[in-house]
Amino acid sequence: MKIKLENLGPIRQAELSLSDFTILSGLNNTGKTYITYAIYGFLKLWRKVINIDTSNEDIQQLLTSGSIQIDLLSYVSKAQKYVDSGCKVYSKLLPIEVFGSSEKVFGKTDFRAILEDKEIDISNSYHGVIRAVNVSLFSLDKQENDNYLTVTLLVPKESQKLTKENIQNVISNAIKNILFASVFPTVFIASAERTGSAIFRKELNFARNRLLEEMAKSGSNVDPRKLLFSSYQDYALPVQDNVEFVRNIEGIAKSDSFLAQEFPDILDYYSEIIGGKYIISRNDELLFEPISGKIKLTMDESSSAVRSLLDVSFYLKHLAKKGDLLMVDEPELNLHPENQRKVARLLAALVNFGIKVFITTHSDYILKELNTLIMLGQGSERIQKIAETEGYNDFEILNVGKICAYSTKKSLLKVGDNKRKTKCLTLVKSEITQELGIEAESFDESIDEMNRIQEEIIWGG
Repeated sequence: MKIKLENLGPIRQAELSLSDFTILSGLNNTGKTYITYAIYGFLKLWRKVINIDTSNEDIQQLLTSGSIQIDLLSYVSKAQKYVDSGCKVYSKLLPIEVFGSSEKVFGKTDFRAILEDKEIDISNSYHGVIRAVNVSLFSLDKQENDNYLTVTLLVPKESQKLTKENIQNVISNAIKNILFASVFPTVFIASAERTGSAIFRKELNFARNRLLEEMAKSGSNVDPRKLLFSSYQDYALPVQDNVEFVRNIEGIAKSDSFLAQEFPDILDYYSEIIGGKYIISRNDELLFEPISGKIKLTMDESSSAVRSLLDVSFYLKHLAKKGDLLMVDEPELNLHPENQRKVARLLAALVNFGIKVFITTHSDYILKELNTLIMLGQGSERIQKIAETEGYNDFEILNVGKICAYSTKKSLLKVGDNKRKTKCLTLVKSEITQELGIEAESFDESIDEMNRIQEEIIWGG
């Protein structure tokens, strides 16, 4: 999937493709987090903003004959039009619902998602049953490799509890899932503000309980969702979601991810990076137990690195599914260079295990370690021996075809209808080769400058 952006904060115009591993780098205040949040918001809200109409004739036939077959290929041919319309709706939601800001800042932002050739895959099966008060009303079925969705009434139409509009919405949602669920992955984000969510977890629960008390006092006319989330409305959507994730960690910890079941060693490796493990006490208190095991620390007693790694740890252990997109804003946050390198290896392993990864980074250590993993994929006997000697695993090695890297910088672009190019902030795609890895000019320039000054100090004169 390709993303096109216009007038997003400092970014005048930009374009990027989401790959198995997508990397954004660049100077501070150049729009990396804005880009990350905009993509995250769309992947969270696409079901809300994309609308698929179903014909009144189909609904009437369903109510008359009790069953209909919907040709999905007719919807496949219009998939991009549905997405375009949804992106227009989403662009209007960006200021308040995604960034928690005003229309003055993001009112002119334009977000577009462009589907790649053959990206729509409707070969998978689909099954659903709509119920009301423990009564099955109708079923939706699609067989594997079949192009038709069969909708069947399960009770007489006189007994239906849903209106025509309700039925249309249910069928529309089913078609949306069949068309786009494989295109728009389930997304999880660890924002750069994640350390605050961890340390103020008790206060967040206290605030929620106060809100629930207010709901009880307000009577039946209050909108509970509006009241419950009113305290978060000034924050960006990723920050809101991080807050809710940390607040609900006890419930999240009750399930196991596919990584916990199939690749437990990667979770042990993550515990090694953290320097211990997170535990939920009998009193539902979130604690950190260092490797020594002699003490247990609360989040405010733990290091900033422990707090910054919390969200990703619980996601990997309890929620992660193949095909997910994991977005991490500055994975190097509060980490020593040695652990930054380990995080890079962990992210590479996740990509090879089937989780898509998207990061923003200022870390030369992370980028250089990723370059090592790319260069180790050349496959020669000499390179394989280096990998074995240095302790690299096969599941950490990266194929160059799985990675896209971009940096924010000023470049000459044709903006709008202007015939002349204008120098403005955009995304520039980095060259990546299996032999040399990712070219990162912004990091290299800073390092070269430091080396030049130090050489002048030592050898000058």
